[in-house]
Amino acid sequence: MTAIDDSTKPSGLSRQGSKGGRRKPAPSPWRAKKIQSDKNPGGLASLNGKWGYVFTAPFFVMFLIFGLAPIVYSTVIAFFNWDPIGEIEYIGLKNFEDLLADDRFWLALGNTMEIWVLATFPALIGSIGLAAILRNKFLRGATAWRTVLLVPNITSVIAVAIVFGQLFGRDFGMINNVIELFGFPRVDFIEDSFASHVAIATMITWRWMGYNALIFLASMLAIPDELYESASLDGASTWQQFRYVTLPGLRNTITFVLIVGTIGGLQVFAEPLTLGGGLSGGSSRQFSTLTLFLYEQAFASYQWGYAAAVGILITFIVLIVSAINFAITRRLADENTR
Repeated sequence: MTAIDDSTKPSGLSRQGSKGGRRKPAPSPWRAKKIQSDKNPGGLASLNGKWGYVFTAPFFVMFLIFGLAPIVYSTVIAFFNWDPIGEIEYIGLKNFEDLLADDRFWLALGNTMEIWVLATFPALIGSIGLAAILRNKFLRGATAWRTVLLVPNITSVIAVAIVFGQLFGRDFGMINNVIELFGFPRVDFIEDSFASHVAIATMITWRWMGYNALIFLASMLAIPDELYESASLDGASTWQQFRYVTLPGLRNTITFVLIVGTIGGLQVFAEPLTLGGGLSGGSSRQFSTLTLFLYEQAFASYQWGYAAAVGILITFIVLIVSAINFAITRRLADENTR
């Protein structure tokens, strides 16, 4: 048997055999990159994570001044008889007790809920329909149509109220002219309670349906085309593809739009104020909503503590209705995916 010369072995093996230890692993290239990245390269790249606090500080400062501070202030004064030009007296929960016994509050709550129902769900259905039309690959001028949908959202509320006030006019309004053309009597969209809510809900729907349609369109475009191709090969019709492919893919977006619509719908203010023409909410308070009632108590009656109590109750109502919407939409989404 020929002996093997130790000098022909690799140096690493020779060292391993001589020392009896393990072979030392080669240096990792990732470790080298990390060591290199730890060096300060200079310039803009030298800014570390601490500078993030500097750039985000303006937001937090603005939030503390105009967001958190008013919330704390209004919560505190809700427990006082707070008159800005009179006395300030601590009264505990009396503002809330008086508010729950105030018929004007419950009337405003009923008006707000009715307007919210009339505006939210038709706008939701119309938004999904518009998004489905815009998703069509054969639609010409899709970019122009998407731009047009944003025009109502950026239009001034005052201009919208003037135009819709002319449309819903009792004597010379275009809507009443069409109603009379079909043989029905004219409707007073200002004095009649339900009709006035329909008019306000129409304004809200016209303003926000296009904006929500673009949100749904973005969600539809994120659905893979392979799902539609598979459904088509399986013999699914256009309606079946929409029901079993598009709608399940929109469940999170529907939840988001409903919650945002609930927050905005229960805080509607500008439309009833401009169309109704005053803080009182009309001759029979048919235009009075929760936020309009709050504004009336704060800046017409100068009862800041009472108005703060209204604001706190509005917050709780929005949270409760939003939670109910979230639970219902998630339950329906889970049933559709079974």
